[in-house]
Amino acid sequence: MDWIDLRSDTVTRPGPAMREAMMQADVGDDVYGEDPTVNALQQRLADELGFQAGLFVPSGTQSNLLALMAHCQRGDEYIVGMDAHTYKYEGGGAAVLGSIQPQPIPQAADGTLPLDVVERAIKPDDAHFARTRLLCLENTWHGRALPLDYLVAARALCDGHGLSLHLDGARLYNAAVAQGVAARTIAAHFDSVSVCLSKGLGAPVGSVLLGTAKLIDEARRLRKMAGGGMRQAGILAAAGLYALDHHVARLADDHARAARLASALADLAGLQVLGQHSNMVFIDVPPSRLQALKTHMDTAQVRLSIGYTPTVRMVLHLDVDDAGVQRTIDALQAFFRS
Repeated sequence: MDWIDLRSDTVTRPGPAMREAMMQADVGDDVYGEDPTVNALQQRLADELGFQAGLFVPSGTQSNLLALMAHCQRGDEYIVGMDAHTYKYEGGGAAVLGSIQPQPIPQAADGTLPLDVVERAIKPDDAHFARTRLLCLENTWHGRALPLDYLVAARALCDGHGLSLHLDGARLYNAAVAQGVAARTIAAHFDSVSVCLSKGLGAPVGSVLLGTAKLIDEARRLRKMAGGGMRQAGILAAAGLYALDHHVARLADDHARAARLASALADLAGLQVLGQHSNMVFIDVPPSRLQALKTHMDTAQVRLSIGYTPTVRMVLHLDVDDAGVQRTIDALQAFFRS
């Protein structure tokens, strides 16, 4: 029996057709700008999302780091959510490597940064303060798609204060599918966007940073500095192109399966469903039962991210089908009804 892995949508494995596309990829030296498949991927996403240029990088963490360093100079500041990935889960790279000061503020329940709080956090032009240069948002945030009218207001705020606006769009396509809009509709509000190919889209490696030609030129220089220059990277870029062709519309299946999972657990005693947003389900488990739950789910060959906090996140992806969802439901019901 195969394991069902709900820890994250980063655990997906390329299928036979994606592997074949990778094997057949036309390649060259990407540091010289000569890999045709990398160039095709970069141009494809730039055109699709409405930007001048794109840059293929090994990871979303590096993509965000390059964006922050391209937008900001040493001693500048970016405003970011207190629980945002760029601030909390990327090793402090912007501060350590870019000498960029983060100004974190708490997210609202829907993942937005309250714009009145953002505005108050913008520093005056005074030598006592870091220079506020950038607002960074994340979409989706814990599976939540940022409201479209909020993006309009955030863009207006940045324009009014001379700030750039960056999107950590690790799950941009989940947000677009959840809201029934083209990804370009979301991306249009931002000066730069990072798109991850190795989460719900199912590619094994890589993200693409989109922006102006000038910003991407600077990011390419920074990529080399950070050790992110790859050679015959078209083998990896081919997987990204395959994912864009075949794995965007099917994200709706992940969302539907997440809704099914949440619904089946809603009335289960001893477990609280905190919410279901796009491809994620969040449950609350009494801390005293966490380790027993982990043992039980491991026995059922269902992997969950169970740590020391009562909240458990379950993430649906292309390697979890209807039967996998049912096995998860059965295992959780068996545990909490015992």
